[in-house]
Amino acid sequence: MLKIGVIFGGESVEHEVSVITAVQAMSFMDTDKYEIVPIYISKDRNWYTGEALRDMKTYKDLNNIGKVAKEVVLTKSGEDYVLLKKNGLFKGVVNTIDVAFPIVHGKGVEDGSLAGYLETLGIPYVGPSMLGASIGQDKVVQKQVMGASGVPIVNYTWFYDYEYAEDEDKVLKSIKELGYPVIVKPANLGSSVGITVAHNESEIKESIEEAIKYDKKIIVEEMVKNLLEVDCAVLGNGETMETSLIGEMITDNDFLTFEDKYLGSSGGKNGAKGPKTGGVISTGGFKIPADIDKEIEEKIYKAAKDAFRCMELKGVTRFDFLVDTKAKKVYVNEPNTIPGCLAFFFYVPKGKKYTKLLDEMITLAVKDYKNAKKKVTSFESNVLSTYDGSSGAKAKMQ
Repeated sequence: MLKIGVIFGGESVEHEVSVITAVQAMSFMDTDKYEIVPIYISKDRNWYTGEALRDMKTYKDLNNIGKVAKEVVLTKSGEDYVLLKKNGLFKGVVNTIDVAFPIVHGKGVEDGSLAGYLETLGIPYVGPSMLGASIGQDKVVQKQVMGASGVPIVNYTWFYDYEYAEDEDKVLKSIKELGYPVIVKPANLGSSVGITVAHNESEIKESIEEAIKYDKKIIVEEMVKNLLEVDCAVLGNGETMETSLIGEMITDNDFLTFEDKYLGSSGGKNGAKGPKTGGVISTGGFKIPADIDKEIEEKIYKAAKDAFRCMELKGVTRFDFLVDTKAKKVYVNEPNTIPGCLAFFFYVPKGKKYTKLLDEMITLAVKDYKNAKKKVTSFESNVLSTYDGSSGAKAKMQ
């Protein structure tokens, strides 16, 4: 039986969303195949493990986590990946894991930081690689990569906070060239945090100031006419890719807000209950399947796969799309490389239950790990055994 270390939380404005997603996912994992080891990263970056972390009630007061869970560090010891007790006189192994399953959202964890640490340890892990996660977190870089690969994107401009402070008029001029209304976003956040719409010049400064609260890098995008917002998920590793059904966003706002995504009460026929989540898992403000014609549907499926491939993504990624229904033009808005609820509700109406989706994600991670082990990563010879660099270094400095 594989031991799956589910890692969640982190120092991110999406901390709570990560907790919700992870606890839900752990409730649906196949316990006949996997032993689940919860690993929670607190807002001050301390790591904890313990069975209490699988229950949502534990998070009513985050200050009590240390009383019900053990503080640990994840490291490698021989061929094992171990959770060592961090504090106390008698440090020892608290638990071991075979595969890491990061279910994290936002800057500092989903942006490649955690994936890089796991790659350094050499442990198999679910989800995007360090490169894919890094690209997927930065709304500017991802558009540059997609644009260079021929994936359809909207017109945009971007700038740093210090550039806006030094030359406000230049930044405002570039935004005006896009044409109002525009949508203003922090470049490295998700879950719609810090995002606003500016309908004219009198609103743009306030929108920029809101975005700057969260990030130093800001992106401003044109608003698509005759707009329909839809989402489509992709499951795979680039070599194999399975698209989900397409979901239409349901909101009374200019875009799907944080409240629409996580504080709604919808569940419907596509919702599901987890034994310890305390309620229905929301479909996140989506109508699934979306009411769109075949031509638009095919364009969305192609663009989703093209974007998934060019960004080197793995696991499950949910792509946000902007559709001009009159012109029948499709634009990839952005990827969610570790989406809320892992986008399971896009696959359930297709016949793939959440438990099956999680199982396939873990299987993909193990397969990719085994394939990577076949590649040459180091040489048998040790050039340092015959290298004397001291004299050479002195010679170069003289």
